[in-house]
Amino acid sequence: MDEHLGYVKHSPVGDHSGNSRNGKTKKKLISNYGQVEVEIPRDRNGDFEPIAVKKHQRNISSFDDKIISMYAKGMSVRDIQSHVQELYGADLSPALISNITDKVMELATEWQARPLQKIYPIIFFDAIHYKVKENGKIVSKASYTCLGIDLEGKKDVLGIWIGEAEGAKFWLKVCTELQNRGVKDVLIACIDGLKGLPDAIKMVFPEVEIQLCIIHMIRNSIKYVPYNCSKEFMADLKAIYKSSTEELAYQNLEKLQKKWDSKYALAVKPWIVHWDNLKTF
Repeated sequence: MDEHLGYVKHSPVGDHSGNSRNGKTKKKLISNYGQVEVEIPRDRNGDFEPIAVKKHQRNISSFDDKIISMYAKGMSVRDIQSHVQELYGADLSPALISNITDKVMELATEWQARPLQKIYPIIFFDAIHYKVKENGKIVSKASYTCLGIDLEGKKDVLGIWIGEAEGAKFWLKVCTELQNRGVKDVLIACIDGLKGLPDAIKMVFPEVEIQLCIIHMIRNSIKYVPYNCSKEFMADLKAIYKSSTEELAYQNLEKLQKKWDSKYALAVKPWIVHWDNLKTF
């Protein structure tokens, strides 16, 4: 309404402007959870066109999507209640909002349990860490994601798991879940050093090849190299992971070790120790 009239409520700019607010009209709408009463603002000239709820609109079933979207962006139930009241003039109880947002959990559970394909040439495991409030305390939790590429080259998120700490027991549960959902074989598993994952995935898929993430390896190494040597060190690393054959890559690795090991052993050692899981590609 402010945009329509060109001034905010009670502003002297509106005096003698030719149009002003003229109260509100109550309107009952049909939603997925029964009738909802809202208040639609009016202007004296009668040419105001509501945006959220159009004139003559009686069904707002898609209204649930807006509430779910606000919930997904981190708004609390009380925040959503206040926001809806301010924007639409609708009084929604916290219980009604909770019922709407709970639909997301049902869909997420159904998605997480869906059947998967039998073979995935490549799957990627990664984690994003968040600070969340639980039982009145701020705790660190991780969202573990598995992205699979099927035989047609199409990407698909196979699952998302929330955990506080990674380990062999946790990853064995994840891999077993993938197997129970229909996955029979995985050719290559790309990981970034997640603890316990290599052993767990080999227990479930014995023929799988492990490929450590090159980007994470580079980041972990370069932090031990001073800036004035970083470009030269990176050039030597690039000669390894850009090699056309495994033999050439190993020769370049030996050159890297001979050149830099005496100065920056912590930067070189991971490439030596994890070479079996770095040469897969």
